[in-house]
Amino acid sequence: MAVPKVMIVDDDRTTVGLLQTLLELDGFDVVTLADVRTAFDTARAERPDAFLVDYHLADMEGTEFVLQLRGDGAFQKTPVIMTSGLNRQDEADAAGADEFLIKPFDPGDLVKTLNRLLGIG
Repeated sequence: MAVPKVMIVDDDRTTVGLLQTLLELDGFDVVTLADVRTAFDTARAERPDAFLVDYHLADMEGTEFVLQLRGDGAFQKTPVIMTSGLNRQDEADAAGADEFLIKPFDPGDLVKTLNRLLGIG
């Protein structure tokens, strides 16, 4: 597999910056988006290997974005990790997310989860 690409969809710039740095240090190519309205088009253009989606976004719930992904043939099987500061496991599962992490989460757990979902290492 080439360098795996992860798309982070989150409107918290600080969180995005930290996650991007962490994932790039661990060998991932990272695409970040704060605006969900453009996320779907960007996903089609970038073809990420996995998504990291925050539950609470400014312009729609993360679950709505995940439902859109799952409804598109190109992303039905693409791994999705949803995050939130609250326990939204049930909502994440119902939307079709593969994993759910409660913030703050251990960065190592994120990398391990991505590696497992992508079949790396």
